[in-house]
Amino acid sequence: MDGVAEMTLFQMAHHLDKDVTLAINSIHSTISDGIWMFFSERSSWYILYLAILIILYMRLGWKKGTIALLACILCIVCCDQFANLLKSGVQRLRPCWDEEMIRRGLHILEDKGGKYGFFSAHAANSMGFAACSILCLAMDKAHKHRFYNISMPIWALLVGISRVFVGKHFFGDVMFGWAVGALFGIILGVIATRVAKLMTRPS
Repeated sequence: MDGVAEMTLFQMAHHLDKDVTLAINSIHSTISDGIWMFFSERSSWYILYLAILIILYMRLGWKKGTIALLACILCIVCCDQFANLLKSGVQRLRPCWDEEMIRRGLHILEDKGGKYGFFSAHAANSMGFAACSILCLAMDKAHKHRFYNISMPIWALLVGISRVFVGKHFFGDVMFGWAVGALFGIILGVIATRVAKLMTRPS
């Protein structure tokens, strides 16, 4: 009986996720489609990543900057590989491969890509990078970095939600990705700050 109840609860959550995904995905226009495709394309953000890493070096110096760089790279690698692991293990179809979603009018803006999409590596990578870099930049005590601390999470949210608009992920995939990214980002950001403190401690 418990097993039946659990399956029913899971099915209800799955159907709700489909409904929410379609509701979000249905909001589109020629202009907004272009915006979401821009946010969804990873190569659009390489320059941003590079600029932020340069800022980290400028603000933190080469020792702390290198530690921050390694932490941010490791964060993205962890998020990406964990996403790949779960995608092959969970095997939840992407919306663009789900016949029911297509039949109900899913708006697809990109190539379908791989069949499985749980969870969104885009959402995890962007949120992880945002969280990790914010904590690392906080080592620069001379500035508050308020704009950065606000704009980076917003950017990560937009990157994640863009995956729903282009038809590549369910909203649940994106939410889980944000949570995973935030977790890895915070853990590695904290580790980076502690390592930097130890390495720069006067002897």
